[in-house]
Amino acid sequence: MKIVFKYFLVLAVVALVKPALAQKTDADFKGATADKAHYKALYFVDDTASAKIKMTLRNIDNALEDPRIKGKVEVELVAFAGGYTMFLKSNPYEKALLALQKKGVILAECSNTIRERNIDKSTLFDFIGYVPSGNGEIIIRGNDGWAIVHP
Repeated sequence: MKIVFKYFLVLAVVALVKPALAQKTDADFKGATADKAHYKALYFVDDTASAKIKMTLRNIDNALEDPRIKGKVEVELVAFAGGYTMFLKSNPYEKALLALQKKGVILAECSNTIRERNIDKSTLFDFIGYVPSGNGEIIIRGNDGWAIVHP
């Protein structure tokens, strides 16, 4: 009986204290502090969905404009699998991609995807670069300390 009472007492205290702490902490929370001189992030797109591509491009721009890291973040965007469609001249992303590139974003396509899907490079934007494999780029950048982001 004493054990059951102690158990309920502990639960009651936790139930009362936890919300009070969470309210104070949440109200005061302002996000992480950017105390490093330089940040690196690799975003990747492997999907043909227009909404996914647009969201990724918007996420990159939002990161570049975040006042905590603005001017001290290096970003690469790599496409592979279905993501290659982002770089097709026939799709509507040229303006957004060029704007990101002007802000320093590295734009790269996976050479394996080009080869495996028999994609003619002349159908892709001239201003993009190529990496041997998208997965290899993720592995290398991740091991070099880059944040890997897949919106």
